[in-house]
Amino acid sequence: MPDAPEIAFEDLTPGRVFDFGSVTVDHDEMVEFARRFDPQPFHLDEAAGKESIFGQLAASGWFTAGLWMRLYVDDLLLRSTALGSPGGDEIAWPAPVFAGDELFASLEILEARRSSSKPWMGLITLRAWMRRGAADSEDVVYRARFTGMFGSREHPRP
Repeated sequence: MPDAPEIAFEDLTPGRVFDFGSVTVDHDEMVEFARRFDPQPFHLDEAAGKESIFGQLAASGWFTAGLWMRLYVDDLLLRSTALGSPGGDEIAWPAPVFAGDELFASLEILEARRSSSKPWMGLITLRAWMRRGAADSEDVVYRARFTGMFGSREHPRP
């Protein structure tokens, strides 16, 4: 029998912040992702990146979101009663990301409510952050707001 998840709906209270650590952007992974999913010249070619608004080869925003997602899954979702997400209402890349950048990921719980139709589930409004250089840096490179669905420890699913 698998271990009970450490984190359930009841643990995800407004104001709680999770720091997921950091990841360093790998040049080859960044370019390979762009080649496959976002083949714009400034994501693929050093010269095109230099001539772009970014001044150098820049990561796709979707790659940056994927880096955040990996840290979120490893540090929280795999230890929780996560049930997926119905989506969000914000995604932003306020600053470009470059190969070699160290990015720090975190998550803030904004709101939590129990589902009225499924009392065994809670809906959590989450704010994702990714910052360059330090966990408390003002240099935000990724921000998103979305809803997560988590099972309840107090009201198990029927």
